Amino acid sequence: MKKASMSKTDQDIPELKRDQLGVGVRGKYFKHFAHGSNVVVLQPDIQKAFPTSEAVNKALASMLAFAQETQGLAGRTKRTPRKRAAV
Repeated sequence: MKKASMSKTDQDIPELKRDQLGVGVRGKYFKHFAHGSNVVVLQPDIQKAFPTSEAVNKALASMLAFAQETQGLAGRTKRTPRKRAAV
């Protein structure tokens, strides 16, 4: 196997020292990465029903609203215990 030949432009690039690179910032792109990397794999039959992420988001939002609404209804009704009739 031949070694890859280095072109003249590759040889002209100077090496930088660590202090020339500046200060690194930890987690600089973390929010951007976390926002763009949420991947969910759907089953094929579900994917046919919800072809876009917008459709999936609408369905999940309505399901969440329904769940919160029904949970709120269950919490509002309090049953009072029945009194026993005197014997």
